[in-house]
Amino acid sequence: MARHLITSAIPYINGIKHLGNLVGSQLPADLYARYLRGRGHEVLFLCATDEHGTPAELAAKKAGKPVADYCAEMHGIQSGIADQFRLSFDHFGRSSSPQNHALTQHFAGVLADNDLIREVSEKQMYSHADGRFLPDRYIEGTCPNCGFDSARGDQCDNCTKQLDPVDLINPHSTISGSTDLEMRETKHLYLRQTKLKDDLATWIDTKHDWPVLTTSIAKKWLNDGDGLQDRGITRDLDWGIPVKKGGADWPGMEGKVFYVWFDAPIEYIACAQEWVEAGKGSDWERWWRTDKGADDVTYTQFMGKDNVPFHTLSFPATILGSGEPWKLVDYIKSFNYLNYDGGQFSTSRGRGVFMDQALEILPADYWRWWLLSHAPENSDAEFTWDNFQASVNKDLADVLGNFVSRITKFCRSKFTEVVPEGGAYGPQEEALISDITARVDAFQACMDAIEVRKGAAELRAIWVAGNEYLQSAAPWSTFKEDPEKAAMQVRLGLNLIRLYAVLSAPFIPDAAQKMMDAMGSDDWSWPEDIGQALAALPAGHAFTVPEVLFAKIADEDRENWQVRFAGIRT
Repeated sequence: MARHLITSAIPYINGIKHLGNLVGSQLPADLYARYLRGRGHEVLFLCATDEHGTPAELAAKKAGKPVADYCAEMHGIQSGIADQFRLSFDHFGRSSSPQNHALTQHFAGVLADNDLIREVSEKQMYSHADGRFLPDRYIEGTCPNCGFDSARGDQCDNCTKQLDPVDLINPHSTISGSTDLEMRETKHLYLRQTKLKDDLATWIDTKHDWPVLTTSIAKKWLNDGDGLQDRGITRDLDWGIPVKKGGADWPGMEGKVFYVWFDAPIEYIACAQEWVEAGKGSDWERWWRTDKGADDVTYTQFMGKDNVPFHTLSFPATILGSGEPWKLVDYIKSFNYLNYDGGQFSTSRGRGVFMDQALEILPADYWRWWLLSHAPENSDAEFTWDNFQASVNKDLADVLGNFVSRITKFCRSKFTEVVPEGGAYGPQEEALISDITARVDAFQACMDAIEVRKGAAELRAIWVAGNEYLQSAAPWSTFKEDPEKAAMQVRLGLNLIRLYAVLSAPFIPDAAQKMMDAMGSDDWSWPEDIGQALAALPAGHAFTVPEVLFAKIADEDRENWQVRFAGIRT
């Protein structure tokens, strides 16, 4: 049994997330966590809400609520929706927690002690209409690199280029819309990432198994243009973690808070502390400190490609720069973007299908299957209603659901609701066992490598193999001439259902539970030997015929949803 620490990018608190957010981090992380648990490994799967910075302030202002109240409310909502999508977090924390306050201030203090923080007097955008300095994300304009007309002051969402507000063309305040802006002098703290460039480069060079997407983004930010730059870690904001040095006042930094991209990744560690203090676990340090046992932990992060620079450079710079024995990430699984029907999903612009809306339409497994089987791993992917309908109907209803329905109903009609005897498996059955053994090996290889789409394709192939066997063996025809042989074929089919439940659980956990319950079993053991796995339900074992696992999506429903979600969510 190995130990695996898994984190997914923590979602901003500013509203309910869309399906693109879900498939870009949380859902594949959950898939991997469930798979590893199924294989018998020890897993700690952590996530949280990212509650500081501009998005929280703007969203609270729009909602007409104090920002602390808004964040508490939205954390509850996001947590509830995550539960409905069956995201199996061991803990879903909050970056505003006391644990993250203390840990962020601790890191800032030790970095300062190690001469890795410098104070900088700089000019920052000030809005006369708003009467305040504008943090980067309070400013939008046209990207000078790609021409995207809604680039933010810190980064362009379209081309991912890191920006400063002064780089933007025709900048305006996102609070008031005012263009009456000027640069005024203020003081901030900078993390001296340039001093750590060689250490970061050496560390990244050891990650030969990282996805090309992850490595290419990391090296581009490390080396392209002017290379790695020192990064501001404080902001002129009211809401956030106060700038202190290990809890003590930091002269000249009164009234300032830490930049959200400094404190948010630290929440991964703080979340483990919250997990312990919530009574869900013990000894968080054995997961996060190499001097406390974390040296035998494999740490995997999941995120969209826009988050890669901060997790390959800035957060590792914080960890390395501290000089303390914290666990560094071993593998970063990054994803491209999932687009929506010819355009982009967008939380801030309300475009696309959002997680709560999706669950109003169909249960979680429908969405989990489509998103994971179409995960944007090697390139951007696109959600269309036609493709969604086709995938659900073909994969879930026609292949898996049809198999379960046919074999259980046939058994009930001919042998009652118990597993029939029927003698030993014959050559056709042994060939199927050999085929599925090879396919399960391929499935495991994909899942171990976190190749999500390939894993889904291999799982579907295992479902198809059962269907093809059933079609070829045709126990309903065999029964007329050789009832005992038909009984054996049915026994194999029922055991396939239990096997399918085990293998499918990481992708479609609710349907997997229904299959397992219908088979009257709670044996979730991973199939190390397929022959033995297909004999787990002995003759005489009782089962029930389940309700329809997956209903087909009708053309009328698809058309209605296309119309309903063609516009912008208000």
